[in-house]
Amino acid sequence: MESETTTVRRTSARERLLASADELFYEHGINRVGIDRVIEHAGVAKASLYDCFGSKEELIRAYLKRRGDKRQALLSEGIARQKTPRDKILSMFDTLAQVVSRPDYRGCVFQRASAEAIDGSLKSTYDELRGWVRSQFTELAREAEAANPELLGQQLVLLYDGAAATAHLDGDKNAPQAAREIAAKLLG
Repeated sequence: MESETTTVRRTSARERLLASADELFYEHGINRVGIDRVIEHAGVAKASLYDCFGSKEELIRAYLKRRGDKRQALLSEGIARQKTPRDKILSMFDTLAQVVSRPDYRGCVFQRASAEAIDGSLKSTYDELRGWVRSQFTELAREAEAANPELLGQQLVLLYDGAAATAHLDGDKNAPQAAREIAAKLLG
């Protein structure tokens, strides 16, 4: 049986690896950052990486999952503050505006991971995490009694993704507000 100290140490190594992966992968890209760099940055032994994650690919999955969970929590908080489905939808663009205004914004982590993926092995990971945004838009469109909630959900995702990409690629920090205005028009 493992002692509590061993469990704490493993959790600590796991958290340090995830924090290092989060910083390095987001800043430099998942393909440009080798596992040795993550290990060195985290200050852990190589065995810790394999003990905690098994491989770089699994560390990347955990990194994407963690980013997805944080994004879901942030969006959910914004949605929860609103009363109407329309305002809940628009709050998702307001939350995106907050995210892209951060000085360290380097684009949507899922768009970046998708662009870097060589063999598609991570596709299910970011598809699952990104699917949550689509399901929120679609469900809220349904609650707003849209004539075609699936189509409106798809249109809102296009606006959301486009605003995230434009904010990064063009440096246009106002892209989420522009997308929000279009979304408001779609909602009537």
